[in-house]
Amino acid sequence: MALWSVKHSDAQDPVPSPALERRDGIAAGGEPSQASAILNLKVSIHRALLDKINLAALDQLPRAQIEAEIKEIVGELLEEKRELLNAKERENLVSDVLDELLGLGPLEPLLKDESITDILVNGHNTVFVERLGLLSKVSTRFQDEKHLLRIIQKIVSAVGRRIDESSPFVDARLADGSRVNAIIAPLAVDGSLLSIRKFARHRIGIDRLIEFGSVPEPMAEVMKAIVRSRRNVLISGGTGSGKTTLLNAMSSFIDDRERIVTIEDSAELQLQQEHVARLETRPPNIEGKGEVSQRDLMKNALRMRPDRIIVGEVRAGEAFDMLQAMNTGHDGSMTTVHANTPRDALARIEQMIGMSGIDISPRAARSQIASAIHVVIQVARLADGHRRVVSLSEITGMEGDTITMQEIYRYRMTGRTDEGAVVGHFEATGIRPKLLSEAVAYGVSLSADLFRPESQLK
Repeated sequence: MALWSVKHSDAQDPVPSPALERRDGIAAGGEPSQASAILNLKVSIHRALLDKINLAALDQLPRAQIEAEIKEIVGELLEEKRELLNAKERENLVSDVLDELLGLGPLEPLLKDESITDILVNGHNTVFVERLGLLSKVSTRFQDEKHLLRIIQKIVSAVGRRIDESSPFVDARLADGSRVNAIIAPLAVDGSLLSIRKFARHRIGIDRLIEFGSVPEPMAEVMKAIVRSRRNVLISGGTGSGKTTLLNAMSSFIDDRERIVTIEDSAELQLQQEHVARLETRPPNIEGKGEVSQRDLMKNALRMRPDRIIVGEVRAGEAFDMLQAMNTGHDGSMTTVHANTPRDALARIEQMIGMSGIDISPRAARSQIASAIHVVIQVARLADGHRRVVSLSEITGMEGDTITMQEIYRYRMTGRTDEGAVVGHFEATGIRPKLLSEAVAYGVSLSADLFRPESQLK
């Protein structure tokens, strides 16, 4: 099947991306008039191209064939318009057209850049990216607000979500699992807002976290024992602190013979085991019906014979159902929560139990938490952008109305360099956790040297 055809009658005219001297989205050079001229040329070429190709054939042809045919068509169009472009300029023009037809337009170069972890679009003419934990503005632009909205619609429709004036914000994901949030007018005052939390193409395991300095090797050994001995884990941290990354890394220690059920608002966990059942929530339809919440999926998961249940993040009443699962034979389950300290994380879980509508006293709720959760791991994004596991604590039970915890490891910050980098070190508190004796039953042994406080951890 060839691309050459009469324009498809139902096709929308995509608006091409703005002209940039560099396609990596960083500081475009050149005079404004030159950029404007290239932009006008791209608009003209793009519209003419749509009159010559069969859009219905795009999904049925490999990208290499599409690229070859479009390159040929673009060459003819440039000759018709008597435009003189060198080989590099033609290559960039073809890439821009392909990004519009098959990808996400101006966002494609940023999505391909592995050094970028977050893409933040504030209206059609302002784009920021995060590299190494630090934000910087880039020169990527959309043609206009309509162009940005079309890209947002393309993202959300691919995963069965919708966004419009009646439902002006949405959570979605890209094909690679990257997390997407979009919010449009009338809620977004100065133009549509789009946030993309990219997922690394190469899965970040515990070895990479050790290499990055996020986790010291002794702590990683203890984390492995925690998972292998089927302790229930709560990972706590702020936005962008690396909770999901750590959850993915720790899940690699789960035995391949176990059945794992994952529950998420937007599927982004990257478990490598063979026996994984992935569940994702569903928003209400245009009539306000058909919503499937995390709590609904949590209740259903209990009927799916799971060995472990992993909830991407607890936000509301599903926390109570998660605790019930942890207390009734689904040991080794894991989840994350937004909180600034381990103690705050437990307080938030208690608040979420109240959101479940269950009539339960505060003491009974805390008792449920103390018996269900064994380990709380706190992660943080430091001032210099680096992410660290700043605390690993074990829940030891109840004293009166208070949940008791003991900290096993912590990250101690000691200062900052002239360049702004945070200086600090990991250290053991000297407390030997209760899980040492429990891990033995699962064939996991840990050396007492891992918990000696005399030296800094590396």
